[in-house]
Amino acid sequence: MSELSVGGVKVSYHVAGSGPVCLVHSGGPGIHYDYLRMPELEQQLTMVYIEPVGTGASDLLADGDYSMPRYAYYAEQVARHLGEEKVLFLGHSHGGFVALQFALDYPERLRGVIVYDGMAFNGPELGEEAGRQVAAYVARRPAGDALAAQVQAAWDEDSDLPDSREAHLDSLRRLLPVYFKDFEEISPRLTSWFPTMDITIDPQRQPALWDVRDRLGEIAVPELVVLADSGHFGHLEEPEQFFGAVLRFAAAH
Repeated sequence: MSELSVGGVKVSYHVAGSGPVCLVHSGGPGIHYDYLRMPELEQQLTMVYIEPVGTGASDLLADGDYSMPRYAYYAEQVARHLGEEKVLFLGHSHGGFVALQFALDYPERLRGVIVYDGMAFNGPELGEEAGRQVAAYVARRPAGDALAAQVQAAWDEDSDLPDSREAHLDSLRRLLPVYFKDFEEISPRLTSWFPTMDITIDPQRQPALWDVRDRLGEIAVPELVVLADSGHFGHLEEPEQFFGAVLRFAAAH
């Protein structure tokens, strides 16, 4: 682990592999980077796994303002600290939001941007759609199914969780089945992955509504890859397709 100080704020990151530099921004907000570790990419890329502010060993922000521009700013400071003129940026889930913001704010710093299961907005619409998808998952399961009951209960209690790591991590782990295309099939292969899931909770975190849909035309990325047999974790469910697409994209840029 390495770190730098940006205006008195500690930002931690981990470097693995060799080749062109690729910044990696995990999801959440607050989810630790470990679940997104990708040794397959480290064989050809220098993967720089950022611990975003408010996450892991990085500092919490005193004002609780974890807006997308601030996340993008700290990521750009990591790239600058490493002495890299241009980088690849791979952001997963909430990290994909940050990847888009980075592309908009620092286009001159990018070799290419990889938005992995991300979105161009964050607000009530996203929460409503997530609720519909949870309901659809439960409806597809057999009557009385234990996994369906587990997911529904975790979803229902999400807004009432106390501000503790233990409560949020327990809820996240119970929700995990809904994030996979076929959880029962893949779970035996993920025994060493499940413990990598961790989270940092900052009670001072402020709501961060965000919408850049009207600016997407400013970003030109000539590749769309659909992993039809994956849920939210394509690098686990369809690793060959996922890693192949990333490496092809990196080679082209």
